[in-house]
Amino acid sequence: MHWYWIDRITVFESQKRAEAVKAVTLAEDHLHDHFKFAPLMPGSLIIEGIAQTAGLLLYEAKGYTAKVVLAKIPKFTFHKVNVVPGELLTYKVQLETFREAGGVASVQAYRNEELLAEGELMFAHLGQAFSDQSLFADGDMLDMMRLFRVFEVGVAADGTKLLDPDCAKRTESS
Repeated sequence: MHWYWIDRITVFESQKRAEAVKAVTLAEDHLHDHFKFAPLMPGSLIIEGIAQTAGLLLYEAKGYTAKVVLAKIPKFTFHKVNVVPGELLTYKVQLETFREAGGVASVQAYRNEELLAEGELMFAHLGQAFSDQSLFADGDMLDMMRLFRVFEVGVAADGTKLLDPDCAKRTESS
């Protein structure tokens, strides 16, 4: 089972920035336990949604080759955490650095124009030492990019439309 904490990517600029939205609804099981008759979206899930957004940006920046995981949260501040069903969150991510070992992103979460949280997230690329680990399958991150419609809104580093690498391979071989 997968847990997705974003609904859609709305902005995606290769190697630079991304934005995603998350509609908080009563259909989400976690809200019925947090808290009964007064549901709130936990701050940890807001961080996870931002991390999923940033992770996909870093994954694409590395040419769809490295598995990306959240490694560290060196700095993070919540200004407001009273997110309730019926609200729409926007996650904004700016990729600060990306290297062979991983990357760093500056991140924010908004409700409408109100800043809810901000911080910095560090990511690691899983190398060959983890090739036998089944944290997630090889195609999972690319499938997430398709699910969240990255290729509908994405812009490549050279300013052209971001292409699904599988579709690009098929076009090249034709």
